[in-house]
Amino acid sequence: MLKGTGALPSLELAELAKKYGVTTQYTNWKGQLTRVSAPTVKAVLAALGADSTTPQAITAELSGVDDRAWLRPLPPATVIRAGAENSVAVTLPHGARAEVWIDLDDDPLLGGTGGQLGVAALTGDGPDQRVVDGRGLVRKMVDLPPDLPLGWHHLNLRIRPGGDVNGGAAAGVAGGAASGAAGGVTGGPADGGPGGDVNGGGGGDVAEQTARAWLIVCPDRLELPAELRQRSVWGPMVQLYSVRSHQSWGTGDLADLADLGYKMASSNGAGFVLINPIHAAEPVPPYTESPYLPSTRDFTNPFYIRPEQIAEYATGSPEVRAQVDALAGRARAANADPISLDRDKLWPVKRAALEILYQVPRGPARQADLDKFRADHQPAIGDFALWSALKDQGMEQRISYGTPEAAKFAADQASRVDFHIWLQWIADQQLAQAQARCREGGMTIGIVKDLAVGVHPRGADAWSRQSLLALGIEVGAPPDYFNQVGQGWSEPPWRPDALEATGYTPYRAMLRAQLAHAGALRIDHILGLMRLWWIPRGHGPADGTYVAYDREAMVSILVLEATRAGAVVVGEDLGVVPPGLRQYLGGRGLLGNSIVWFEKTADGYGPLPPDEYRYLAMTAITTHDLPPTSAYLAGEHVVQRDRLGMLDTPLAEAREAAAAERGEMVDALIGRGLLDPSKRHDELEIVKAMHRFLLATPSVMLGVSLADLAGERRTQNLPGTDREYPNWSVPLADADGNVVYLEDIERWPAFRAITQVLRSA
Repeated sequence: MLKGTGALPSLELAELAKKYGVTTQYTNWKGQLTRVSAPTVKAVLAALGADSTTPQAITAELSGVDDRAWLRPLPPATVIRAGAENSVAVTLPHGARAEVWIDLDDDPLLGGTGGQLGVAALTGDGPDQRVVDGRGLVRKMVDLPPDLPLGWHHLNLRIRPGGDVNGGAAAGVAGGAASGAAGGVTGGPADGGPGGDVNGGGGGDVAEQTARAWLIVCPDRLELPAELRQRSVWGPMVQLYSVRSHQSWGTGDLADLADLGYKMASSNGAGFVLINPIHAAEPVPPYTESPYLPSTRDFTNPFYIRPEQIAEYATGSPEVRAQVDALAGRARAANADPISLDRDKLWPVKRAALEILYQVPRGPARQADLDKFRADHQPAIGDFALWSALKDQGMEQRISYGTPEAAKFAADQASRVDFHIWLQWIADQQLAQAQARCREGGMTIGIVKDLAVGVHPRGADAWSRQSLLALGIEVGAPPDYFNQVGQGWSEPPWRPDALEATGYTPYRAMLRAQLAHAGALRIDHILGLMRLWWIPRGHGPADGTYVAYDREAMVSILVLEATRAGAVVVGEDLGVVPPGLRQYLGGRGLLGNSIVWFEKTADGYGPLPPDEYRYLAMTAITTHDLPPTSAYLAGEHVVQRDRLGMLDTPLAEAREAAAAERGEMVDALIGRGLLDPSKRHDELEIVKAMHRFLLATPSVMLGVSLADLAGERRTQNLPGTDREYPNWSVPLADADGNVVYLEDIERWPAFRAITQVLRSA
């Protein structure tokens, strides 16, 4: 069945869309082939820099796409797998002479030693030719050495004109070498690229032209640590802000993470602790509640710092400690609130304490460490800190990035900018301490970080990296079984052409930031590495389309960076997944994500038997987007969605379906001997049996919700809502709504019952 969504694209518009990776038809969650409307396609193409407003513009764009590719002597980035036969396309002026060589990476974490490697000598003649703007060009495929080491190498090209070379052609080609890209995106040093052409520009004869581009050599697959190849491990899945201790400042922090990880490992055998994204957010209220809508994914949210664990708290004067202690008392008063977390009230109190500690003099060793941290993270940390200082004063929308006004502000407010760098240094230290504490407790993996899909449309990245983002677009998801009206997440997506033009270096920086002080990384909506659902501004979530990314490049770089960090990668691959994708990711050594409620038999009737689950997966019963297991068994998610107008079926019908789902699960548990038939209506016994079911799967990682361990019934997030539900602001409580504290974790009734099941395995 073909389902239309409005005026359909013409054949020429569809052809242009294909060249930019924009989908014009897809299969929806009901199995229907759905056509994308022409207005949606045109809006997405506009965000990619392509003019499709008229038939004439479409014709011009079609001819220009290929021409721009021919005007680059080298592709901005070539991503290959180690040990395979690979080649790279080189474009030369007709009749020119050229040589190609490689500058090898010297990163010790990848075994790099540096040096140069010659590749080939070329001449600008051959059958693959094209004339662009009156310039005669020749394209050749150059074979690369099959034994290249892993790393971020540089591919170099030196062009010398031959006897019959048109000088203008040579200059013109070299001038577009490293900076020309499809869609008019410029890649150069400011965007993290390898640099533009040397001696480019000008007409007439020139002595020499050079181009330089990235050559990224990646492993074929990510290998599991030896411990995971021997046995599966389980670990708690935690919304860190919700987990409070008696020492917390109103919300959970990195010190709580360290204590939780150590306790779960040393006393209960946990191998990891999965936390929500802890990316940086706004430095001042109003605060964005969702951890999946950060200001940037390159840095950490200082909201999670524990002030008393900063060295300067101990070395400061008694007056300093008294001031910090007084502020801590104000913040801890919020620990007794079982209803909601108010970041707008809590963060200013903690920030005031951090401002005090920042002013305490640092010893020479501490200052040297801060200076090194600052230098190691430039220029990105400088950009982020500058935006934060501007945001402090409400000037981030009035002063544009890279302008003289921004430079003057940075100079005038150097201390404010430095304060935000200091916050990142402190957060980095406390995160490292938390990971060390988890490993000391005996965790195989330790902290599993969570990578959000995108960034806030008015955050730091949107201010300083506009050339990388598709402005006027938000990322989301098409309608599916659980969210039948689709989802819009407000984040502007990365432009795939911009990523390529910059040699994927912003992607590398983000991955390295997230893999630091972590044993694994969960990629939220890993489909985004291959395609993302783009929704033009003003359109509803259902009226979007998929835009393709270079799957091989994005996944290969992820495998390379995880190998460099010695980390595991879990890809959240729920929802509508293209055929063959899970097999591809598994073949690259990436773990998938399985949720017991969503895993059904091939015919769609009944729960999937545990022995049929994937080995390369992190399997869990529930997620942060679902109610805790007891509440799900009671069908509370159906009532919530109906109250908020999120069902496209009658309430009675949805309740009947939920009751049938529960019945199928209970029958499966009883049938496998995991639940006593007489306990089929006892919620806690069913929850325990479901964890026995979880343990019966072969999956490498088993996630256990801390909300289930506490007996909590409230969901942390209800997808598709904003202010209608207190998303990401629910503090951890027990089944009766009473506050629970980290120090008392082993006295929680549900905790004792479920961990006994886990330990018995």
